[in-house]
Amino acid sequence: MDDLLVKLAAFDTPTICNCIELFEVRPRNVGYMDARIKACFPEMPPMVGYAATATMRCSVPPRHGDVYASTVSQVERFGELSGSPVLVFQDLDDPPQAAVCGEIMCTTYQAFGAIGLITNGGGRDLAQVRALNFPVFTSRSICSHAYSTVLHIHTPVHVGGMVIYPDDLMHGDCNGVTTIPHEIVVELADVGAEYVAAEAIILNALREGTATVQRLREARAAADAKMTELRDRVSRRRRSGG
Repeated sequence: MDDLLVKLAAFDTPTICNCIELFEVRPRNVGYMDARIKACFPEMPPMVGYAATATMRCSVPPRHGDVYASTVSQVERFGELSGSPVLVFQDLDDPPQAAVCGEIMCTTYQAFGAIGLITNGGGRDLAQVRALNFPVFTSRSICSHAYSTVLHIHTPVHVGGMVIYPDDLMHGDCNGVTTIPHEIVVELADVGAEYVAAEAIILNALREGTATVQRLREARAAADAKMTELRDRVSRRRRSGG
């Protein structure tokens, strides 16, 4: 499974979204997070892993326990996932009152195999987390963690305008975050290079330095033919069950 994630990480998130469209398994306007969720470290390469979901609240003192004790419970359950974890936190405070994550939490998660974190809340210790090479996606930065308390683990969460379930496959980079439907993930990893090659026909024609309208028409026609062939092949495979 890790080899599969490596293959998917070779493509940026927009390319992954484009390839998902080939399979026609969901409407084109769903399955990705909205503009509220932004990469804290846009220079980092794509992040691909399985959602370890949780809810958190920071605005009121907890009745018992603390965020670090709950972190232990989270890492204990990483083994329930299909592969490398990506933490997905729903901050229940609206608006967010404090940081959901920082250096200690991210270091802990990374030590137990996690490869990134996503939240609709805030983050802090950003310089230290960047040094970990640990991708984080948030809606903002907030300097304090206040009363940060993890409430529920491995439950459906609502982040970035969509519901994320435990073990959903997440792909994110500087452009945003999307989910990849499990039923197409193996095929998707195999068609990515062909999709990029088809797009390159247009890009190469425009970068030759002698672009003309006629050359653009020819390049688009050639790229469209490649895309149509790829889409038809994907469709035939799915109809035949593989």
